[in-house]
Amino acid sequence: MIKGISGILFLLLSIFANAGTLTCAGTVEELAYHGNGRFMVKLSTMNKPVFFCNAEAVWTVSGTGYQTGQETCKMMYSTFLAAKSTKSVLDYIHFDGDDVPENCNNFASWANVSIRYFKVK
Repeated sequence: MIKGISGILFLLLSIFANAGTLTCAGTVEELAYHGNGRFMVKLSTMNKPVFFCNAEAVWTVSGTGYQTGQETCKMMYSTFLAAKSTKSVLDYIHFDGDDVPENCNNFASWANVSIRYFKVK
């Protein structure tokens, strides 16, 4: 029984070990809308824009249990738009999920991320 439990724990830890978590900072360079209600953001320190929420459905990405609801999505987009128009610095934005790389300059095209936390200076 112990072997079975430890095997399951190892499998679960292996799955979640692949999930990325990363903190970036910078100014908002790009905001984009893509079909089916999805929004993208790119900071000055990032190489590619990433999908971060859906205004029409609860946003979930593989590799994390965090979810973003529609109202939160709209609030985040509004905040990022205001930060872009005022050239404010996002001092801290925390990304989670399987598509999150080891550093801010290695995002793949069309990556899906969950934003757990952000702070605008």
